[in-house]
Amino acid sequence: MKSPDLTQRPPRSPRVRLGGYTILPRVLDKARATLAGRAGDYKFGNPLDTVLFGFGGVDAQDFLAQAKTGAGDFEMLRWFDAKARKAPHEIAAWSAWTESFVDDDVETREWLAGRLRAMDGRRTDIHGIFDYLDLDDHLSFGGQA
Repeated sequence: MKSPDLTQRPPRSPRVRLGGYTILPRVLDKARATLAGRAGDYKFGNPLDTVLFGFGGVDAQDFLAQAKTGAGDFEMLRWFDAKARKAPHEIAAWSAWTESFVDDDVETREWLAGRLRAMDGRRTDIHGIFDYLDLDDHLSFGGQA
C-alpha cells in the first residue's frame, strides 16, 4: 500500500467513512505516513485518533503494526471490525455523534475558540472538531479562509 505524503497534502477528512466509521480513513493516512516518515505536522495517536481507538477497543500500537503489513483500506477495515466487534447500528450512532463532536472540556473549547480566532475570527460556521480540522487542512495547504 502506497503511503500518503502528508507534507504535500492533508489526510482524508475525518468525515470520510470506511465501513461506516468516521475518522478511520484519516487515521489510516496518518499511520501510513508516519511509517513512511512523511507525516509532516500530523501526529498519529492524537486525541481524535484515541476517540476511534477507544470506541473500537483497539490499541494504537497494534493498529500501527497492522498498517505496517501494507494492508489496504479494506483489509484494515476487516482487521478493525474483528477487534471492535460493533454492530452496524452502534457504528452508525457513534459516527453520527463524532460528526458533531465538540468536547465538553472547557480547556478544549477555549483552545478551539482561540485557534479559530487565529485563523479567521469571522468564521461563524465552524462548530465542531471536524469543521475545524477541515478548515485547518485547507488553510495549511494554501486555501483561503
